[in-house]
This record gives sequence, C-alpha cells and structure tokens, in this order.
Amino acid sequence: MIILAVDPGTRRAGYSVVRSENGRIAVLEVETLVLSAQAPLAHRIHVFKKFFDAKMSEYLVEALALETPFLGKNAQNFLKLGYLRGILLMLSDIHAVPLYEYAPREIKLSVTGYGGADKEQVARVLSTMFPGLIAPRFLDATDALALALCCVWHLSF
Repeated sequence: MIILAVDPGTRRAGYSVVRSENGRIAVLEVETLVLSAQAPLAHRIHVFKKFFDAKMSEYLVEALALETPFLGKNAQNFLKLGYLRGILLMLSDIHAVPLYEYAPREIKLSVTGYGGADKEQVARVLSTMFPGLIAPRFLDATDALALALCCVWHLSF
C-alpha cells in the first residue's frame, strides 16, 4: 500500500510518501512544500491543490493520512488550515482513496512511545529508524513521516 501523509500549512506543508508491503516500510519521499508568504492565500491554496494532486497521481497513492485538527491560539490559522484540509478531502474523493485521521498524541505515541514528545524527539526517533534518510529542511516533513508510519501501523492491525 502506498500512503501519502500531509501536515498541511499555508506557508509550509510537510509530506511523506511511504510504501508498506509484506511488513516492510519504504520511504519513497519526505519533504516540505514551501509556499510564498507574499502570495495571496487563494494562490497558495491553488499551488497546494495542484502539487498534492500531482503527487497522488505520480505515486498512485492508495491512502491519504492527516492529523486531526486542533484549535490553537489563533482562530484565523485554524480557519486557513480548514481550507487546505478541504482540498485534501476533495483529492481523496477525486482519486478514490480512503482518508485516515490521527490525533497528534496518537502519532507521537506510535512513533516515540510518548504522546507528549516534541517535534525534535520525533525527528530523532525517525532518523534512528531510517538511518539513510536525509534530514529534511523542516520538521513539518518529519511530522508527515511520523503520520505516515502511524497510518501504516494502524492499518496493519
């Protein structure tokens, strides 16, 4: 199964593509889509949609994984995140793939054994699990890889 996991953001969106086959996990790609902070929001959303639509076609994605949203301190950011989540929901329907959502604590717990782990701890564990993996520029990408692994492990049970 090929899974695309996305940690959406209006400036940076981490993503990871993994293949799970016969109990083995291969990381096909882990990176961050960087969107121009100066570009209008509508343009960034358009770029986001085109980019992930292309990734789903390129890898013949069979499942899409997202983190469940949580309302932080900024309601405007939460609303903007909702736009991107809507795009991903739409893409899962267009590509006829199931969408799985996991809570942040659940993702951290599955990867590090501790639901309160910070981003750096998650990244360290992933670099130990995949020693040949080049460290991504941003922690958004390692968050997406952790999400992909959480999805693989949940679907395996």
